[in-house]
Amino acid sequence: MGASDAVILAAAERLRHAYATGEPTAPLRDALPAGDVAAAYAVQKCNTDYWLAAGRRLVGRKIGLTSKVVQKQLGVDSPDFGMLFADMALADGDEVALGSVLQPKVEAEVALVLERDLAMPQPTLTDVISATAYALPAIEIVGSRIAKWDIKLVDTVADNASSGLFVLGTTPVKLAGLDLRLAGMVMERRGEQVSIGAGAACLGNPLNAALWLARTMVEVGAPLKAGDIVMTGALGPMVTVAPGDVIDVRISGLGAVRVGFSGASA
Repeated sequence: MGASDAVILAAAERLRHAYATGEPTAPLRDALPAGDVAAAYAVQKCNTDYWLAAGRRLVGRKIGLTSKVVQKQLGVDSPDFGMLFADMALADGDEVALGSVLQPKVEAEVALVLERDLAMPQPTLTDVISATAYALPAIEIVGSRIAKWDIKLVDTVADNASSGLFVLGTTPVKLAGLDLRLAGMVMERRGEQVSIGAGAACLGNPLNAALWLARTMVEVGAPLKAGDIVMTGALGPMVTVAPGDVIDVRISGLGAVRVGFSGASA
């Protein structure tokens, strides 16, 4: 039996309270039917609708759980998705208050920006490639409103796929001639290498992740549109951050992107 509207609403309100107060909440999985991913997405949609009504602007989607290792940890065999809002976007080189995101960690990713809608039934890989205007190097500052990152699949899905903020590089690169599968990534924290990876770590290729998302968004009746940003998923392990940290990411073929963290609260 699925979750009632009251259960969905209560879980959504718990997450919004965590955003508002900076105090993480206990895992939501105990309040939702066991393993009910549809209920978790209903919680996410409840808050998406709330924020859109409050004036936030949707600018794209993020894909999570693209690493086979992380999928195994959470006992799942597919990625998940969350919403990207305009107020989550940072400029390359920005310094952000560490407290802006609850329990922040950083990931290096490939971002795609679409120039055409992907609203056709069962989009193909060629549809995704044709619809992509350009790629950018990106840093995602992930966060969790769930205490101590004690998450299972329903927790992270409900919590907008553990989203926080994102930073995009500023030099667009066309897909022609790019092999995203082999794109190597190096992340440095205060000049020290802390994460390495490649496009192959993201479902074998970031384009595979984008294809999964395109098909999934058509299935749920909210297809990707021209102008949407797609954060395709981590190329290497997540890294924790502390006040004073500067994170530099380089992705071969795409260039570099940077973000800093101050000790100030949000």
